[in-house]
Amino acid sequence: MSPSIVLVVEDEPLLRMAAIDMVESAGFEAVEAADATQAVEILQSRMDICIVFTDIDMPRGIDGLRLAALIRDRWPPIHVIITSGHTKPPQGSLPSDMVFFSKPYRENEVIATMTRMAA
Repeated sequence: MSPSIVLVVEDEPLLRMAAIDMVESAGFEAVEAADATQAVEILQSRMDICIVFTDIDMPRGIDGLRLAALIRDRWPPIHVIITSGHTKPPQGSLPSDMVFFSKPYRENEVIATMTRMAA
């Protein structure tokens, strides 16, 4: 069985590399996007994305929360994990199938959530 594919959306290159390392070391395949616009382009061209792991604060107009809402509307089977070191979504503002982690997050908790989502 091939590994589940996780789209990592992070504008900071070092944080994106660290997230990709975490995803791959957990046995998932990682695809990367530097912002939400690039993430949407990838989602439109690939039907094999299982999970999107996205930061909230990103440049170029679409933040991670708007990206998550777009994914819920256009690609409902895709699971979403949202992270931020600055912004915390208001209580109850995320759909029940989306998970938020504050940065710095515990990698083992994120990996456990990804594993549960991919099952």
